[in-house]
Amino acid sequence: MNQSAITNYIDHTKLHPTTSREDVIQLCKEAIDHNFAAVCINPCFVSLAAKELGQSIVKVCTVVGFPLGANTSEAKAYETELAVQQGATEIDMVINIDALKQNDYEYVKKDIQAVVEASRDHAIVKVIIETCYLSNEEIVKACELALEAKAHYVKTSTGFGSAGAKVEDIELMRHTVGDLMGVKASGGIKDLNTALAMIRAGASRIGTSSGIIISTTHN
Repeated sequence: MNQSAITNYIDHTKLHPTTSREDVIQLCKEAIDHNFAAVCINPCFVSLAAKELGQSIVKVCTVVGFPLGANTSEAKAYETELAVQQGATEIDMVINIDALKQNDYEYVKKDIQAVVEASRDHAIVKVIIETCYLSNEEIVKACELALEAKAHYVKTSTGFGSAGAKVEDIELMRHTVGDLMGVKASGGIKDLNTALAMIRAGASRIGTSSGIIISTTHN
């Protein structure tokens, strides 16, 4: 895969608690310069990112229920509505991990549906399942519920958990959803070889703060 192709996979990410307005402006400039798929930023910066990206093809992605997923469904839906109003075109939401582990699958599904419905078809929804805390069986179930709830992607990690993306998890997620959903690998992807391994395993997006390093490294 050449450099120009891999940039189309990258969500250029800045979700650190100390991220500044200046950081987001720089992130957007870099995303435009490198033709990244999206910038992924905290909700307070959505309006700024939308303004900075203007008419470029780079999408505005923000996070909902982040990073724990323990917010109420109503709060997640409201976050989503505000983000879309302010210019977000992609929403990365975190599932309620405890509900999944308690086998409360109806709650998990409705929680995702609340975000999907709040997006009102103006944004795609990626469902962060935080694979580091899940068994293989739970990963499969989380993917199935996201699919049933009509989300568009499943995503490995927030980057704030005990571990990030693993090739075997991407393979399992892709096997579960087939071609019906995208799969986003996120968390700990810092170099080209790791990114390529995720793509070969089935990832259709890469969430990383190392997008420039990845896209400018030659095999």
